[in-house]
Amino acid sequence: MSRTPQSNFIQGGFYHIYNRGNRKQNIFLDEKDFKRYLSRLKDYRQKHNVTILAYCLMPNHVHFLVRQNSPEPVSTFIQKLHTAYSMYFNKKYEQVGHLFADRFKAKIVAKDEYIIHLSRYIHQNPAKLVEKLPAYAWSSYPSYLGMVDDEITDTKFILSYFKRKNDSPQDTINSYRFFVKGEKEDLQKIRHLAFEEEPIPKPLDLALKSVTHRPQKTANP
Repeated sequence: MSRTPQSNFIQGGFYHIYNRGNRKQNIFLDEKDFKRYLSRLKDYRQKHNVTILAYCLMPNHVHFLVRQNSPEPVSTFIQKLHTAYSMYFNKKYEQVGHLFADRFKAKIVAKDEYIIHLSRYIHQNPAKLVEKLPAYAWSSYPSYLGMVDDEITDTKFILSYFKRKNDSPQDTINSYRFFVKGEKEDLQKIRHLAFEEEPIPKPLDLALKSVTHRPQKTANP
């Protein structure tokens, strides 16, 4: 995926952001590293007025689904975040040089269909690391299931697509859980939604057949 020009970062835009360790090296070596990154993520998303809709921290890469809420490009947010974390990591492990590979990658999310499927793609990333996805502590998925409040993720926007009239909050969560699990769907089947300029082949109501209702949009928080 090519770099996203600064002119493509617009207020109100949604973006899938991805970055990995230099030479595919691990960027998190222990639990304290994950916690440090999340602490800085919380600080910088507030400072730069970015909404985090979904995230996953893997041992050697990170994924975000974000909304840019101000004229300041979301690239500033991620650059500041990764500079701060790199300084922490290099000092802790007595290393020099780049921790992250090149510049981060970003893809603008132009359709609602992409948003919900990208959230599923991001939350399925640890599938090979844990027996059950909710057990993976370093993603926003536990927040979506109401297991924790990470004080980082805005779950309301995406969950609004899964809410039917008269649904309880738990009903909505269960619908999203079922959607993320899918029909044992391989990650590769939805990988193109994250990295390629390819339209979703099905209408939204068919793509969400497991939910059994049309999503109800809400105003942006």
